[in-house]
Amino acid sequence: MTLRMTPKLKKCAKIYLTSLLLILSKSVMAEQKLLDDFKNNPADRWKFIADTVMGGISSGRLSFSHNENANFARMIGKVSTENNGGFIQFRRSIIDGLPADTRGLKLSLRGNGQKYFVHIRTKGTFLPWQYYQHSFIANVDWSETTMLLNEFRPSGVLLRKNIDPKSIKSIGIVAFGRDHEAEIDVRKISFF
Repeated sequence: MTLRMTPKLKKCAKIYLTSLLLILSKSVMAEQKLLDDFKNNPADRWKFIADTVMGGISSGRLSFSHNENANFARMIGKVSTENNGGFIQFRRSIIDGLPADTRGLKLSLRGNGQKYFVHIRTKGTFLPWQYYQHSFIANVDWSETTMLLNEFRPSGVLLRKNIDPKSIKSIGIVAFGRDHEAEIDVRKISFF
C-alpha cells in the first residue's frame, strides 16, 4: 500500500514541520545565556597574558574593536616555545562560577585558520599550569563553535576528570603549544 499525499496534505505537513522546528529552535536559543559580547568596557573584564610571566618570549596584544556591526576582541601575536614558553592568551574571571546545569560553551569567532584552545580554570586548579582544555579551529570567516564541558581535558592527573560548572573561575582563549603567528577575533561567548 502506498501513501499518497495530496497537495493540501503536503501543505499541512510543511506548516506543521516548520512550526515544530521554530518551536525547537526557540527552545534551544532560550537555554543560551550570554557570557560576553565585548560591549561596555570589555577591557575591564579581559586581560592579556603571555608566557613572559614565567620566562618565555612569546609576545602579542589584545584589542577591542567594532566593525561589521559587531564588537569583538582581537588577539594577535607570536607564540614561541623557546625558553620553556609557548602561549599567549586573553582571560576573563568568572566570579560566582556558572549555573550548575551548564553543559557547554558556544563561541562566535574568526581567525587565521589555525588551531586555538579554550582553557578553563576552576577552584581546583591551584597551580598556574593547571587548566581544562578544548581545541578548535578559528576559520577565516565568522563561524560558531560549540564545546561541551565534558569534552574538556584536564592538564594533569591531579585534576578531577570533569568540570563542575559552579567552580569555574576563569575562561581563556589561548594560542598554545607550538611556534606560530596568532590572530583570532571573538565576538560572542555564551553558555548553555
